Amino acid sequence: MEFIDEKLDDYVCAHTSEESDLLYKLNRETHVEILQPRMLSGHFQGRVLSMFSKMMRPKRILELGTYTGYSALCLVEGLHVEGELITIDCNEELEEFAKSYFELHERKNSIKQLVGDAGDIIPTIQGEFDLVFMDADKENYLNYYRLLIDRIPSGGYLLADNVLWSGKVVDEKSNNDKDTNAIKEFNLFVQNDDRVENVMFPIRDGLLMIRKK
Repeated sequence: MEFIDEKLDDYVCAHTSEESDLLYKLNRETHVEILQPRMLSGHFQGRVLSMFSKMMRPKRILELGTYTGYSALCLVEGLHVEGELITIDCNEELEEFAKSYFELHERKNSIKQLVGDAGDIIPTIQGEFDLVFMDADKENYLNYYRLLIDRIPSGGYLLADNVLWSGKVVDEKSNNDKDTNAIKEFNLFVQNDDRVENVMFPIRDGLLMIRKK
């Protein structure tokens, strides 16, 4: 589902800084070689993630949902010089693909790639996260949020992707869709959580920015 006119979308992308050569190559190869390339953040959203990260200058980033590594490489652009980005995905088949691109980046030593169930892995990681990007299985968004909200310091951020779910969040016919219901429950929980302040952006499939008070 497109949320703005195609010509306007083209105009927005044309007036957004270009992705790097490495990201461009990863973008193209994902679309040619990998199933469900729509899961890729892509040029426009990737530049949004990069800009947010550069504004925040986080020392520690946690990403849930590596896919082919595009969003991680965008987020690492703003990572503090002594920082660390940890990215988790359950898909073992894409591990080497993403790793091959991480190895080509100048911040490769700052990226830690983990494979497995995020719900099991998160409790094994010590410390806080200045920035969390959540783009994993939608049914567990609220579970991940509950696991992580106390691990984010005051002034830290959590970004949640796909919070509009192709517009299904306002489609009454989607009431029996588990993913849609999970996202609606998550969005409502965050809206009513007095520990945070939040704003939802209609960027691609919806991006929710949450700031810990």
